[in-house]
Amino acid sequence: SSSSTGYKGVYKGDSRNGRFEAKHRVAGRQVTVGRFDTAVEAAVAYAWAVGEYQPPAQPPPTVAAEAEGLRLHLSSSSSTGYTGVHEISGRFQAMGTVGGRQVYLGTFDTAVEAAVAYAWAVGEYQPPAQPPPTVAAEAEGLRLHLSTSSRTGYKNVLRRAPSDGGRFQAKRKVDGKAVTIGFFDTAVEA
Repeated sequence: SSSSTGYKGVYKGDSRNGRFEAKHRVAGRQVTVGRFDTAVEAAVAYAWAVGEYQPPAQPPPTVAAEAEGLRLHLSSSSSTGYTGVHEISGRFQAMGTVGGRQVYLGTFDTAVEAAVAYAWAVGEYQPPAQPPPTVAAEAEGLRLHLSTSSRTGYKNVLRRAPSDGGRFQAKRKVDGKAVTIGFFDTAVEA
């Protein structure tokens, strides 16, 4: 490997977020494949991007009823085992219905990832078994804006779907338009 992470094409990202970036060259230009929580995830993404991925020699996982605090929608009539999830060319596409119209939610490597995106989209969040962390009213000398109507507990802070990294997004209005301030690892940081 030519990288301090021990994986080819994987680099330690911004020191503030501690994530890893997978990059490779296409037609002489460096292209970012993505940002990941672990070096191993970034290495797998790099391998996919350059066509070197070798799937693990183990049977596929069984259908899960829960993942990431969400109740997954099981289906006995779908070949994937999940409602709203279809296999297309070896990957899994999640589709939902909003206002009577089919909506594309994303394409994922596993059926469970697609089922999680579907569950997020239809609002099937199940609170964790242990009590959630207390919402802070102050942080770093700043008064935080609490909200009883937001799942995060904070005004203008929302949790992104797992397909979008599952991070917390902070927004505010400027001249009547919603403007993203940034993406953060915790709701308090946002």
